[in-house]
Amino acid sequence: MLFNAVLFDLDGTLTDPKPGITGCIQYALSELGYKPPDADELNWCIGPPLKDSFSQLLNTLDGTVIEQAISLYRHRFATIGLFENSLYPQISEVIKTIRFAGYKTFVATSKPYIYATRIIEHFGLSLLFDGVYGSELEGTRSIKSNLIQHILLTENLSPSTVVMVGDRSHDIIGAKHHQIASIGVTYGYGTEEELKAHGADFIAHSPSDIPKLIIRK
Repeated sequence: MLFNAVLFDLDGTLTDPKPGITGCIQYALSELGYKPPDADELNWCIGPPLKDSFSQLLNTLDGTVIEQAISLYRHRFATIGLFENSLYPQISEVIKTIRFAGYKTFVATSKPYIYATRIIEHFGLSLLFDGVYGSELEGTRSIKSNLIQHILLTENLSPSTVVMVGDRSHDIIGAKHHQIASIGVTYGYGTEEELKAHGADFIAHSPSDIPKLIIRK
């Protein structure tokens, strides 16, 4: 396949956000009067939209309750959880290699844009991306297929020349919705079984595998 643009998921693909995300979920649940699960029991919440995660955690479809939980989560995340985060090894070098080979690179995350840009800036990655795309705080574009559609239209990208790199099923589902290729990464929070089950075209077991799957020889 001949690509010229690469979309990178953020959480679980570029960075390991576990301490921040799980800590903020635990805080929100505690503030609502619930006994929160241990951090290791919340790994499944890393990647999907917060609305979906809190709906399952609270066993409710009540939008008011879910929004209250999200508000509490963001109260902590905006000042503390945002930076309880670390880059996966080799990520900077991987993106530089892909860009040096002539490809455009974009961040495509369900996380709100205002947080995603701060995280990318925090890790000194801003100059390595042609654009950072995320959701709006009220939830617009939190579904990966909607986000990818927005990027394709805004950047005038042809689906056949784009590849999505992500660690969870919704990254793969979003890519397939627009007939774009996908690379599932197993060093994040999704398993190889999850990624293959949803149709990942390629599997990367470490960041260093990604350029090998993209760059034309």
